[in-house]
Amino acid sequence: MERYKISHAGRERFSLVVVGLVILLLIFGLVKLQLFGHSEFLKQSENNRIRVVPIVPRRGVVYDREGRVIIDNRPSYTISVVPAEEVKGRTLPNLARLIGLDTLEIRKRIKKNMVSRYQPTPVKKDIPFEIVAVLEEQNRDFPGVSYQMERVRQYPVGMGTEAFTGYVGEVSEEQLAKNRMYNYRLGSMIGKEGLEKYYDNVLRGKEGTAYIEVSATGQILGPYEGRGKIEAIPGADLNLTIDLDLQRTGVEEIDTFCCGAIVAIDPRSGEILAMLSYPNYDANIFSSVIPESLWVAISNDVSHPLLNRPINGLYPPGSTTKLLTVGAGMEEGIINESTTFKPCLGGMQFGNRFFHCWYANGHGRLTAAHAIEQSCDVYMYQLGLKMGVDVLSRYFGQSGFGHVTGLDLPNESAGLNPNSDYYDTRYGKKKWTQTLVLNNAIGQGEILSTPLQLAQFFCGVVNNGLVYRPHIVKKITRPDGEVISVSPVVSFRLPFTDETLALLCEGIRLVVEGERGTARSLRNKYYSVGGKTGTSQNPHGDEHSWFVGVAPLENPEIVVCAIVENAGHGSEVAAPLVGKVIRTYMNKKRMPEDLARISSAGKP
Repeated sequence: MERYKISHAGRERFSLVVVGLVILLLIFGLVKLQLFGHSEFLKQSENNRIRVVPIVPRRGVVYDREGRVIIDNRPSYTISVVPAEEVKGRTLPNLARLIGLDTLEIRKRIKKNMVSRYQPTPVKKDIPFEIVAVLEEQNRDFPGVSYQMERVRQYPVGMGTEAFTGYVGEVSEEQLAKNRMYNYRLGSMIGKEGLEKYYDNVLRGKEGTAYIEVSATGQILGPYEGRGKIEAIPGADLNLTIDLDLQRTGVEEIDTFCCGAIVAIDPRSGEILAMLSYPNYDANIFSSVIPESLWVAISNDVSHPLLNRPINGLYPPGSTTKLLTVGAGMEEGIINESTTFKPCLGGMQFGNRFFHCWYANGHGRLTAAHAIEQSCDVYMYQLGLKMGVDVLSRYFGQSGFGHVTGLDLPNESAGLNPNSDYYDTRYGKKKWTQTLVLNNAIGQGEILSTPLQLAQFFCGVVNNGLVYRPHIVKKITRPDGEVISVSPVVSFRLPFTDETLALLCEGIRLVVEGERGTARSLRNKYYSVGGKTGTSQNPHGDEHSWFVGVAPLENPEIVVCAIVENAGHGSEVAAPLVGKVIRTYMNKKRMPEDLARISSAGKP
């Protein structure tokens, strides 16, 4: 009995100790919460009632040289979910029914785009206003769901501007890692191609921040008074060198063919007046999430609409570079303006092969300028053999081939300018012959050029040898009104003397105005035109049609280069196309003069 009493007393003491320890733990926990965890819980409390919303700045507007809008912004709504405010079994099922996505897909997007549990996480962009109205009227059914009005890029359709505008898209995780200094976030729209990419930091502006107070159920109560809104800084506007009238003419003329490209440049400054790639794509599809089926269809299209042909299309330049062959021969002292070779009888035997001229009946005996006029292959064969592969390659390189032009667009291709080192690597030392230079001399073989490079070369020929770096932005206007004008920059000088350049200019004059010129159809009584036709062999199909035109010859203001793939002779397809673009330019130039003449004639 005594032992039982002792045991019972011990249990009482033990219970008191346990109770005391529990009370101490509770007191310690309360002290910790009040003294040490106060700031953390206050922060969580603030996060629960304060929603941080990024303010996306207006992306800069892009205009043509006459102030006409090329790229603008349109309003668009994005639906987001604040993960911390989501009500399980209610938020996502209701939202899934409203926007047409299953709950699994919504969760994937939340996981991918979430920055913080307390910040809106985008789940669907470019939603119709009708859905926004439902969210406004029935917001209690969508706890944690919000929407934001953003601006989405709007590109012209059917103008071929994609070759230089490019497009914007959501920043990828890889880009986020590489560009931390630019304050990108998941969901940020950045330039992916074209000038949108090259001038992204100029166009994008700087994001602001708004602080909104919400209730425990996620209902918006209004701006949070405890923190001031940080205003967004809009992006700068761009005025381009592009003339939309020339752009429109180019599209109208080339869209009857499969594929091709047009580049127009002012040789006096390097300003790009028009640039289009055909076929093209609608850049507006990249403003929202692209359905996978559409992306696959575009990627697998055999006409390659995503290929930017003016700066990435690589083609044998064909007879258009016979000017360069003649120029190199002049500079090397191999020919002068009176030099003739063996007459063209429709081809030339070299070794065990017969190299044909494009004109089977033969051109006879020609001087250099008339060889350009009639585009005689045999004359160029003989001249090329006297120079050799490396001499000709050196002049190609000094004339810009095999090098990027430095245009203010990303991802420009350099082309290919082969020399003996290239052939040694490709075929092995002493395993190739001088027959290769015969092809190079007429712009065939392994030589590959972009339309932009070819246009740049002709700009130098008609501009006294001076080559300005091609550029597409004329001026930048910052939000504060500061205007930054882009001045022409000399890129290089062609390796030709004034005497050589005069001979080459005479050659391009004869191509149009000569009795046997290959582009006589471009003659007109209003202004003078010169140029050079080209028909380049294509191992994958019919020949490509080239033409580079210049006007007016007395004081050249525009150089237009066109290639039409698989279309045949340059004189029949590309030359008339270029002629239409030049006509548009010259008519616009004459119009103010005609109006002034009419006005003065009407005065008493």
